Amino acid sequence: MNLRFSERTSGIKASEIRELLKLTERPDIISFAGGLPAPELFPIEQMAEVSVKVLKEDGRAALQYSTTEGYVPLREIIARQRMPKAGVSATIDNIMITHGSQQGLEFSAKIFIDKGDIIICESPSYLGALNAFKAYQPKFIEIPMDDNGMIVDELEKALEAHPEAKMIYTIPDFQNPSGKTMSVERRKRVAQLAKIYGIPVIEDCPYGELIFEGEVYPSIKSFDTEGYVVYLGTFSKTFCPGLRVGWVCADPEILQKYVIVKQGADLQCSSMAQRETAMFMQQYDLDEHIAKIKTIYKIRRDIMLQSIKDYFPSEVKYTCPKGGLFTWVELRKDLNAAQLLEEALKEKVAFVPGGSFFPNGGNENHFRLNYSNMNEQLIVEGIKRLGKVLRNYY
Repeated sequence: MNLRFSERTSGIKASEIRELLKLTERPDIISFAGGLPAPELFPIEQMAEVSVKVLKEDGRAALQYSTTEGYVPLREIIARQRMPKAGVSATIDNIMITHGSQQGLEFSAKIFIDKGDIIICESPSYLGALNAFKAYQPKFIEIPMDDNGMIVDELEKALEAHPEAKMIYTIPDFQNPSGKTMSVERRKRVAQLAKIYGIPVIEDCPYGELIFEGEVYPSIKSFDTEGYVVYLGTFSKTFCPGLRVGWVCADPEILQKYVIVKQGADLQCSSMAQRETAMFMQQYDLDEHIAKIKTIYKIRRDIMLQSIKDYFPSEVKYTCPKGGLFTWVELRKDLNAAQLLEEALKEKVAFVPGGSFFPNGGNENHFRLNYSNMNEQLIVEGIKRLGKVLRNYY
């Protein structure tokens, strides 16, 4: 066919992660590629009860169209239960329900970014966000990270050099892909810089409650006194990703832009899924469920890190996350993780090559490993197979 696609869509590539997820359908592959929660931890029996109860008690409304902002009881629960854990005082006027936080990312670019505008983000950064942003043809300025997350002094230099920048994007908790966490002092400074430069901060927080040691850090949004920070939350990593229930928490003036954009995109999120999510939290203790998840994920993280220590060449560097789903591996500069993946697949093990996590390319000597989705035995075996591949180069 000789179709003329828009300039915007002509430059969009398939998500490397989504393509790799197809590998997980092969039973012979040990996959560390996706950011998948452990399916054996989904509350299937409770959700069966909840689904029946929603249909019996509120079936007509659950199967009907609803408001764009979202189901009021769910928004109330998020404002009352989830946002205080991030240190944020909110009401339903600050909350809009989205199809996962991924939709919030896409809407953020649609609201703030025109062609050629500058987005400032961590380096590396979440591939799904970068793909969503690239549709709007921005320029990226990458801010390096250390063990305390984005280096805020470098962020300030970038803002001084580019006061016209339109948006800052960050994942402060157990960052995807690096697993690193931004310090509290840096969170305060990011909020201050947003105010000084009048620039929105998109704070992406899918992993904040999945902490294995210590206390949950207050969000950047908790230090926001002027409404410059937009907080994106989701139940995908702490509850059931298939429901696709997330939310935006923002100043009402900004939130109204998200509502208008959502009206044009899909009108609303699933009335049924929203009611099921709300009723689960009314009937059961989500914090108790999250505690169970964290116990298992900590065990799997520990086993993966120990296996890396046991089976990878000693020169290979890797992060030791205190929560979340990922560790980040750095190889010698001359190695290309995408090429290594081809060899790893011959050993029936998969990971995500790291080059695509860098907005402006390069850094092909990195890859991301997920520890939440495989059981302990398969983690050890998969890392052993990867170690076999890596030892050919060290």
